[in-house]
Amino acid sequence: MYLEDISIGAEKTVENIVIDRQEMLDFANRYNPVKIHSDPEYAKQTRFGDIIAPGMLSFLAVWAQYVTVDFAGDELVAGKSTSVEWHKPVFAGDTLRGIAKVTGLSFRNEHNGTLTVTIEVFNQKDEKVLTAVAESIVRRTPH
Repeated sequence: MYLEDISIGAEKTVENIVIDRQEMLDFANRYNPVKIHSDPEYAKQTRFGDIIAPGMLSFLAVWAQYVTVDFAGDELVAGKSTSVEWHKPVFAGDTLRGIAKVTGLSFRNEHNGTLTVTIEVFNQKDEKVLTAVAESIVRRTPH
């Protein structure tokens, strides 16, 4: 969808994703090997009582679902930036769902502009676990 065809406030639901314990451990051991993510014995002694998912894994699991329904589709040129804020821990077995909302549009030139999408992610208890704000470059309608 061309940038001019997207409206601020438009929303899409991001399908549920279940966080798998082994995927958490594999991701943590490879990309974020701090003990709270990678050492179950250590994690038992923390206030969480178990390992928690690396924040980027939680984000990327939902992001992988979002890109299947993103607002721009084939008119996406490239990603520009993403910021993520984590609110609550995510545990193995948690089911995450997201609500993606267009929160910004700007025109860069005659060819493309910037689309800003905010994704709020909730667990199965309806607790907000993270918020991501992603900017992407999207094609404008050809003239």
